[in-house]
Amino acid sequence: MNESLSIETISKYFDIKVLTSLAFEYIPRMLGAVLILWIGFKLIKKLDGLLSRSLERFQVSDTMRPFIISLISTFAKIVLVLVAVSIIGVKLSGLVAIFAAMGFAIGLSLQGSLGNFASGILILFLKPYEVNDWIQVGDSFGRVEEIGIFNSLLITPGNKTLIVPNAKITDYVVTNFSKKGMVRLELNVHIPYSEDFPKIKTLIEQELKLLDNVLNEPKPEIGIETFDSHNIVLAVRPYVEPDQYWQATFDTHKAIKNLFNKNNVKVAYSEGVELGNIGA
Repeated sequence: MNESLSIETISKYFDIKVLTSLAFEYIPRMLGAVLILWIGFKLIKKLDGLLSRSLERFQVSDTMRPFIISLISTFAKIVLVLVAVSIIGVKLSGLVAIFAAMGFAIGLSLQGSLGNFASGILILFLKPYEVNDWIQVGDSFGRVEEIGIFNSLLITPGNKTLIVPNAKITDYVVTNFSKKGMVRLELNVHIPYSEDFPKIKTLIEQELKLLDNVLNEPKPEIGIETFDSHNIVLAVRPYVEPDQYWQATFDTHKAIKNLFNKNNVKVAYSEGVELGNIGA
């Protein structure tokens, strides 16, 4: 009896009429769901562009725009998938329960990512830095190109892209070189003990005023930092705009070297105490 029933049951599922009926019922639904997904993703993509322009028109900051667009786009895609699935005939109540269970399991396995997400929210609202700021986090230094949901993108002076997890940023000390609109160069210059420091200081101050990338206000700080076995070590601290940091460093070193050459300032070589000229 059981064998007969099982054979009848199996044959029922393979009955041509039943298969035809199922095909007529579900194939249009599946095609409709695919069509809804295709049109929906196209519309969401256009919505992203429209939303970006609208946020820009309302003067929402470059920092917040990518985050808001990403959040709304992700939510819209989830709703679109649920609509497509409901068209096929799957009950949403059961599907939502499955998604909730999956979300809980994924949440446990992605605690680090959730920490990055929470850190991203803190960064966006507390604003320790913004897009285009120059920052340093640990050993990572660069200009902020984007603040994402899970990580921030930094572009180094060497044009490399650093992907820094947001949780690392909130856990470390962040040095923002752009917050005050200026940054101070930390340069050192060596002169022999026989040189007249006030004269050298005046010459450097005059030379720094001629450099386009060095700010006149606040005034550069120049003083004796320390004494070593052969030289007096001077601290030269001019202020520059953050975007000009490296170029200003190169220009200042070059200007001081030319200055020493013109004024016949001697330096001590490390091999001994003999003084030698600096070439042009």
